[in-house]
Parts: sequence; C-alpha cells; structure tokens
Amino acid sequence: MIESLLPFYQYFKAVHIVFVISWMAGLFYILSLFIYHTEANDKPEPEKSILQKQFVKMEATLWKIIATPAMIISVLAGVFMLTLNPDLLQANWMWVKLGFVVGLLIYHFICQNIVKQLKNDHYKLTSFQLRLWRELATIFMIAIVFVVILKSAINWIYGLIGIMGVAMVIMIAVKLYKNYRKKRGE
Repeated sequence: MIESLLPFYQYFKAVHIVFVISWMAGLFYILSLFIYHTEANDKPEPEKSILQKQFVKMEATLWKIIATPAMIISVLAGVFMLTLNPDLLQANWMWVKLGFVVGLLIYHFICQNIVKQLKNDHYKLTSFQLRLWRELATIFMIAIVFVVILKSAINWIYGLIGIMGVAMVIMIAVKLYKNYRKKRGE
C-alpha cells in the first residue's frame, strides 16, 4: 500500500466497521421481528391483524433504511479498502473472510425474501425455525471476527470444531429457551 493512501484506508476501515455493526444489528433485529410477526398468528382478532400490520411496517422500515444501506456501505467500504491495499488479497485469511462475507450476503438476501413473504402473509418458517435461522448470523459474525483478528485462515480443524461448537451451544440455548417459554405458557 502506498503510504500516502494510508489515511484514506483508515477512514474506509472505520466506515467499514461502523456499518458492519449496523448491518449485523439490522439482521439480528429483523429476525426478532420475523419471530414476533409469526407468533402474532396465534393471537386472537383484532390483535392478530393489528400486530401483523405493524410488523410489516417495522420490517420494511428496518430493511430499507438500516439493514440494506448498512450492507451496501459495508461492502463498498470493504471494496475500497481492498482497492487501496490489494496486497490483502494475497493473504489466505482474507479469502476465508470473503467466503464468510459471501455467506452473510446470501443470508441477507434470504432474509429479504422472508420480508416479502411475511408482507404477503406467507409463513413458511415457524418461530422456532426463525430462532435457529437468527443464530446463523451470529455464527457468520463470530467466524469473520476471529479470522480478521487472528489474521489466520485458522487451522481448519480447530476452526471448524470451534464454529460447530458455538453453533451447537446456540442451538441448545434456543431449544432450552423454547422449552422455558412452553412451560410458561407463551
């Protein structure tokens, strides 16, 4: 990287971090809205209709004003960082990170499809399935952060075991939470 470009790189890096945080917050929150929106089906009328109408509005606003713009700015800032420092593409860890980012982008667009489905009253996933789906974003986030911080493609055996271990803990926690809610009559 040319030293004169270092300040620009640092600005893009700061923008990238801020908007990745915003993007992740949007993804986590949209899934919570999906869960509550789906669970509103179990409410009696008129509560059900009122809640579902409100959730459609909240989901659209969150998606159009926070999650998608944050995703776009995150990706653009990342592209500018790679443009200013193309040597990063020589590092194995960067390709691992980019692989996880592609997975997160696919996740984002699947969520966008769920926004459209719920708007049209198509409930393909249960609230439990949506809870599990929400945790996939957590797994992507953890994987990306560890790869970037450690600057290593991580020994794949340990990395894979670690990510699978985190996934198992999250799934068990979701299942325990489901049982807890069931016992409380929710």
